[in-house]
Amino acid sequence: MISSRIAGRSVAVLLAGAVLLPVGSASADPGESVDPVPPAAGPQSAELVPGVPVTLLPLSRMDTPDQALEPKVYTPSDTEEAVEPRDAPEEAYDAVEYVDPMDSFGDSTCSEETGVRQREVERWLKRPVDGEQSAADCRAIRAFQKKHRIKPAIGYAGPTTWATMQLVSARDNPNAERKCPVRTYRVACVDLDRQLVWVQTGKDVVFGPVPIRSGREGYGTRNGWHKVYWRHKNHVSSLYKSPMPYSQFFSGGQAFHGVYGSIFTPVGSMGCVNMGLKEARKLWGVLKKGDRVYVWGHRPEK
Repeated sequence: MISSRIAGRSVAVLLAGAVLLPVGSASADPGESVDPVPPAAGPQSAELVPGVPVTLLPLSRMDTPDQALEPKVYTPSDTEEAVEPRDAPEEAYDAVEYVDPMDSFGDSTCSEETGVRQREVERWLKRPVDGEQSAADCRAIRAFQKKHRIKPAIGYAGPTTWATMQLVSARDNPNAERKCPVRTYRVACVDLDRQLVWVQTGKDVVFGPVPIRSGREGYGTRNGWHKVYWRHKNHVSSLYKSPMPYSQFFSGGQAFHGVYGSIFTPVGSMGCVNMGLKEARKLWGVLKKGDRVYVWGHRPEK
C-alpha cells in the first residue's frame, strides 16, 4: 500500500503481490505447514501508481495470488468442467499506464518526468537516446499512447507503454531471433525478456504473441523445458482462495492462468505466467496435457 497526502487527505493506492516458490527452489513438500515468506515489495511498487483518478481505484487486491505449493492433481468432474470462469469487469483490461505520483494526482497533459522505460521507449520511437524526458519525447510518446489507447496519454514512458511496444514489434514474427526452439510438436514459448507468450508448431505460430506478467525478482518463473502436467479450468488458490481461471500447470505451482485485472503492473507475479482472461481462455483451447513449454530470459526489474 502506498499512501499520499493531498489537500489534507490521505489517498491509498493498493499494489498487491502474491507468493510462490523462490528462484532455484524445488517443489515444496506438500506436507510442509509453514507458508513461504514473500519478499519485500521492491522499489517499483513504491514509485509508480496507476494513472487513474483516485475515485476509480479498486478497493480490493489488484493481483491474483499464485500458488506457492504444487497443487493436488485430480480429474475434474464433467459438471465442474462445464462451468466457465466468470467474466472480468469491462474495464479490467484497460491499458492504464503506471505513472509518477506527481502526474497521477495532477492535471498534467504532458509529463515532464523521466519514465522508468525512458531509454527503451526513446530507442523504439527512434528518438535521441539520452534517458531524459524532453518536450519532443513527450509529444512522440503521447502520440503512441493515443494510437494504442493507453491512459492517461501524458507521455510518461512507463511499463504499460513499453509492454505495448514490445507486443507491436513481435506481432509479425515473435521468434525472429529464434530463441524458442523449433520442433515438430507444439511448444509454448515464454519470453521473459519481452514478457510475451506464443505457441508454435514448427515455425508456424498458432497462438499469440500476447503480453504476460511473469514472476518478480526472487520468485521468478523457472527457465528451461517444462511440460503441461495438469489443467484445471476453475482452479482456486489453496492458500488464498483466489481464482486462477484456465490454469495450466507446467512446473510445480507455476501455471499459465488468467487474472481479473491489469498484467502491466510494475511488480511481477509470484511465479505464474499471468495473462488476460480472454487470452487465457484461448490458450486453454490450444494447449493440451503433455505439451512442452520453453521458458527463457528474465523479467526486467527497474
